[in-house]
Parts: sequence; C-alpha cells; structure tokens
Amino acid sequence: MDTQKSTVNQSARQFGQVLEIIEKYNRDKTRLITILQEVQEEYRYLPQEVLTYIATALRMPVAEVYGVATFYAHFSLEAKGKYVIKVCDGTACHVKGSTKLIDAITKKLNLTAEKHTTDDMLFTLEAVSCLGACGLAPVMVINEQVYGQVTAQKCDEILDGIISSEK
Repeated sequence: MDTQKSTVNQSARQFGQVLEIIEKYNRDKTRLITILQEVQEEYRYLPQEVLTYIATALRMPVAEVYGVATFYAHFSLEAKGKYVIKVCDGTACHVKGSTKLIDAITKKLNLTAEKHTTDDMLFTLEAVSCLGACGLAPVMVINEQVYGQVTAQKCDEILDGIISSEK
C-alpha cells in the first residue's frame, strides 16, 4: 500500500511539473513546441500519458499534440538513458570510421538495431546525420560533451570512465 501511495505522489509531482510548464506559458497552444521542449527536458522523453495531459490542459486534440511531437526529430516518445550518446554518421565521420564506433558501442553496451537503450537506463545510442564538427571526424557527443577523432579504443575508455563514475 505504501508503494502504491508513493507512486501516486510521485506521479502527482511529475504532472505538477508539467502543469507548471503549461501555466508558465499561460496555457497558450501556440507555445506547444516550447512546452513540449521543456517537458522533454524534465522527462528526457515525452510519455504518452503526458502528451494526453498536455492536450487536455491546452484544450487541443491529442492527435494534434502527438502529431507535433512525432513530426520534429528533436522529440522522443521513447525513454532515453541518463547519457545519450550521439555518433555522427555523416559523410566525413562515416569515411573516418564512425560505423566502427557504433559497432563498438553496440557491442559494449549490449544493444541491438532495435534496442537503443541499456536495461539500466544509463545509456542510449543514436546515430545522427551530422553534428556539425566534420573537422573532428569521427565525432560523438555524450549529452553536451563533444569528443573528436574518436577511435573504438578511446570510445571504450570514455564509456568505462562514465560507468565507473556511476558506481
């Protein structure tokens, strides 16, 4: 019973944060993208129940809110890990071996083509088209930290550092 009460209280707090964001923008449906961005910062993704809550609070059809959330690549409907690893697979990075990085990360973190987030929710791997740092190819970004001229070995060391800091 205490676990259920704790879950309800946590859920109320989380929706409370969503409501604060909505109120901050005066429930203005023209600010939907900004609201979604701030909510995603809070959750690290946009859960279905939160999209429904936003639609209700803004008096919009759920399909319209969902349509905006799925149209923009910046938004994610899937939970992401604490550390989001973005590996550039643009032309310069690809030529300089970004696929080796992707393969090394996939193997190290036990990920697959269908599974992009580790079971412990620590890491999410994303291959992206361009990170705008072609001179540093191959490039990966972990959260806001940029790593240039990354080899599979350097990548392994970076991930080991993060893993040990989390223990």
